Amino acid sequence: FWWPKFTGKMLDERLGKITFWTLFIGFHGTFLVQHWLGAEGMPRRYADYLAADGFTALNTISTISSFLLGLSILPFFYNVWKTAKYGKKVEVDDPWGYGRSLEWATSCPPPRHNFISLPRIRSESPAFDLHHPEIAALDQLEHVGPKDTALVGGKEAGK
Repeated sequence: FWWPKFTGKMLDERLGKITFWTLFIGFHGTFLVQHWLGAEGMPRRYADYLAADGFTALNTISTISSFLLGLSILPFFYNVWKTAKYGKKVEVDDPWGYGRSLEWATSCPPPRHNFISLPRIRSESPAFDLHHPEIAALDQLEHVGPKDTALVGGKEAGK
């Protein structure tokens, strides 16, 4: 999420999904299986288990999943290397399009002091208001009382 703001380049989404799913499956295959084994009564910190206890198959699954969990970091490192060398430059302030706080209102990567002058804050989502003024105007119309005649978004409020 923060990578384009730090570096000014986008990570490869396909490699990101591969990293996520291998990490997700590896983590849950390791630790959820260990939780199930503990709930079934497997004692902790034993060097070896009897085959008659019935823990061998699930321990094997947990071991294989732990290797998958360890290998899941490789696509991430490849993604970082590939992005550093060939990554697509970010051309907009907010590559995701829905950032709400001020860090998404400055360029990618941000300049040394972010803003030349302090931005005016009119709501709890200043960057969102900056990038989507039509939605901000509608939100302001909803918050103006029916007897108020403030101009909001080019229309007289309440009419």
